[in-house]
Amino acid sequence: MESPSNYGPRPRPITLVPFAHGWEPPTPAEIRAMLKRANLTGSSTAALLGIQSGRTIRRWTSEKDPVSIPYSAWVIICFEAGEGIIWDTKRGPTAR
Repeated sequence: MESPSNYGPRPRPITLVPFAHGWEPPTPAEIRAMLKRANLTGSSTAALLGIQSGRTIRRWTSEKDPVSIPYSAWVIICFEAGEGIIWDTKRGPTAR
């Protein structure tokens, strides 16, 4: 099994909080690392999120002209990667 350091950078705590608590979008590198932790490819992520094309996923993970990932998509990916229910204002992680 790979160690967490093999997945890339650990997402900043502010990316793992409820939207109402000041969430900031993850960087493309943080998204790629979370996808790797969740064992998701571009096409499997698109299928999970109900997106017709992996192109959208590539735009979120591109270092050149990246597009911000919607919060709703990010929390599903985080849940799949084992981060828990980050959207729950009563139970989710809080920014450090």
